[in-house]
Amino acid sequence: MSENTAPAPGNPEASFAEISAQRIGPLRAFMRRRPALVDTSVVALYFLMSAPSIVEAAISGHWATLGLLTATGASLFFRRSRPMFVLIVVVLFDSGAILLDSEYFGGNIGLWIALYAASTKYAARRMFALTALITALQGLVFVTMGLPSMFTDSPEDQAALAEIGGLTLTITLSLTFLLGTNAAAVAIGAAVRNNRLHEAELDNWAKRVQTLAQLRERNRIAREMHDVVAHSLSVMIALSDGAAVVLKRDPARAGEVLGELSTTGRRALGDMRRVIGVLRTGDGASLEPQPAGGSLEEMLAGFRVAGLPLRYTQSGPALPEDATFQLTVHRIIQESLTNVLRYGRNVGSVEVAVHRVRDDVTVRIHDDGTDQGARRELIGSAQGIRGMKERAALFDGTLRAGPASRGGWTVVAKLKLPQTTRCPQDTAPPAGTHPAPKNQHQGS
Repeated sequence: MSENTAPAPGNPEASFAEISAQRIGPLRAFMRRRPALVDTSVVALYFLMSAPSIVEAAISGHWATLGLLTATGASLFFRRSRPMFVLIVVVLFDSGAILLDSEYFGGNIGLWIALYAASTKYAARRMFALTALITALQGLVFVTMGLPSMFTDSPEDQAALAEIGGLTLTITLSLTFLLGTNAAAVAIGAAVRNNRLHEAELDNWAKRVQTLAQLRERNRIAREMHDVVAHSLSVMIALSDGAAVVLKRDPARAGEVLGELSTTGRRALGDMRRVIGVLRTGDGASLEPQPAGGSLEEMLAGFRVAGLPLRYTQSGPALPEDATFQLTVHRIIQESLTNVLRYGRNVGSVEVAVHRVRDDVTVRIHDDGTDQGARRELIGSAQGIRGMKERAALFDGTLRAGPASRGGWTVVAKLKLPQTTRCPQDTAPPAGTHPAPKNQHQGS
């Protein structure tokens, strides 16, 4: 087996067929690339193995036998495209040669090749049944034509027949040999057919998996693009409206708002370039815009500048350093606050709370905006809520978004922390260390 079975680093979409071509080795790969050469070699092999019968027929002047044997060899060239037709031709021609020539006792080389070729194309059950019929025909021809010509009624021939076990044993052994060799050719062909079907199924499976992976990646990129664009544009619109309001009354404050507007736009442009850049180069980097250190606080500060009366609280142990989990929490909060900024009316306060109890993390975003109810559910395309639910599902979690019982709108996401495998020596805390504080609070 070739050791070079891994696809090239720069070709992550190498198909299963390419991997299989590396696995089968150079000789079989060469044979697959040169089918006409292989067919010619098979025909040459048949004539080589049948050379004694062909030469004897030519010397004896049995031209019909010579013609039938030659036609049998020539028909083997087409065994790939017409395997069943070639099998029938080989059986008929060989049987005809036996009937026309009493000195020709049959040759199984062509029959074995034809049986093998047909077995690589048709089901094994069908081929074994056909083999039994062909063997029965061979046995009938052998008993009626072959044995009488081999052993006449003369005392010498009868004595020779008795020495090898008698007529019954000779027929039994001959039929067993014919059936066994024919069945072996069919079994080899069936094994090759099953292997080809297995490779084809694996290839089909690999293509389906690749298609599903592309669809998942496309959906994930679309979700990221939605989060980046919807959040950034909503904040930028709010900042623009705020800057227009305070421009004449408080130019300094308007300058701060415009600075935050510029920062938000640059950050969104950077995220967009990161996603599109990876799609173009395919360097294997993460396609998700990863929030840098402290980006959650920066995002919350941006929403405060945009006009949201925001209060943030975190309780329980700190969240793990898992980048994907932190990104999920980041995006759920971002999308929820973006929806408040876009659809909320008369919002007096917005509460964002992240609470952790052991391996359970609850993220809750609530605003007290009025005129919510079913009206907010009808606004927008619901892609944002669907994306948040998909993110929560990645960590065996759930997400509920809807009107709160005491008014306003509430988003509650319940997540499970990602499980990590720890070494036994890492289970106990190092000496001299203390547990992390149970509660952390941050607000404005």
